[in-house]
Amino acid sequence: CSCSCLQFQEDGFLVLEGFLSAEDCVAMQQRIDDIVAKMDVPLHCRTEFSTQEDEQLRAQGSTDYFLSSGDKIRFFFEKGVFDEKGNFLVPPEKSINKIGHALHAHDPVFKSITHSPKMQALVRSLGLQMPVVVQSMYIFKYSLPLGGSSSVSPHQDATFLYTEPLGRVLGMWIALEDATLENGCLWFIPGSHISGISRRMIRAPLGSGPGTSFLGSEPCWDNSLFVPMPVRRGALVLIHGEVVHKSEQNLSDRSRQAYTFHLMEAAGTVWSPENWYVAGWVYVTKNPGAKHLFSSIASAGSGTNLFSGLGPGALSPGAFFSRTRRTDCGLPGLFFFRHAWHHPDLL
Repeated sequence: CSCSCLQFQEDGFLVLEGFLSAEDCVAMQQRIDDIVAKMDVPLHCRTEFSTQEDEQLRAQGSTDYFLSSGDKIRFFFEKGVFDEKGNFLVPPEKSINKIGHALHAHDPVFKSITHSPKMQALVRSLGLQMPVVVQSMYIFKYSLPLGGSSSVSPHQDATFLYTEPLGRVLGMWIALEDATLENGCLWFIPGSHISGISRRMIRAPLGSGPGTSFLGSEPCWDNSLFVPMPVRRGALVLIHGEVVHKSEQNLSDRSRQAYTFHLMEAAGTVWSPENWYVAGWVYVTKNPGAKHLFSSIASAGSGTNLFSGLGPGALSPGAFFSRTRRTDCGLPGLFFFRHAWHHPDLL
């Protein structure tokens, strides 16, 4: 592991082939088929997903759907799969770009993979003391008759999942099918994680206009620096929060499905209250590290310690606090994760 850890520190990403079994991959694919089969998508939620800035800032209704998806299982679609009336132009099951952002929280199959002993052991070996799952996604990358699935432009995950200090976000990307040059494998700029981030996406205050905006400018990355990372089914790719990566269109006749989730090292870390995902509820556990976690992610403002003035019953599993009703528990000005973790050991 020491050699692998050094490689990860040097490159900002690491490929672990064969991390999951074929059976695990099939279980997730079958489960997602069940979820898609029950998909009920209101017209205002038929949102085309893109990481391009101009499209992130479109249509307030679509933005609201995205911004409130952090603790839900929601559907985000490829470009051009609806006509002007909102009818599907392709089979509905092949219209989806991704499902996000809380499969790890609400679905037993994805929860068991995310919190598996093998995953926990790997994360601990990387030095994380208090890993918290902050979001999860199922990415389809279908080959579409309309010109291929959408590409994902070069980006850094910490642009969207900002922490102080930086360097506390880790992506876990699991290939559920072979990812090749033809069907849109990941590409990285090795070593690009050491220079910080060039911009941040922030959530606008309520009623102040577009739901999100960007601070800083998008750099023009040198395309010749990108290195492709084709992997086999079952591979796990570790992605540093600041490494620059992308994927091209899927122009093959096969899909390129993947399950990915992001961790934050909660010890000594502040999750920015300006991030797109602003939590409203928190599940309190008896974990001895929870006190540190809660106080470390209190939003700037009151600085009140979560546990001050609370009796022993406040730490019982199942206790909930609400940001919108925070006066009920006497804790004004605090910022909490919603469904940030679900096991006593956080991950």
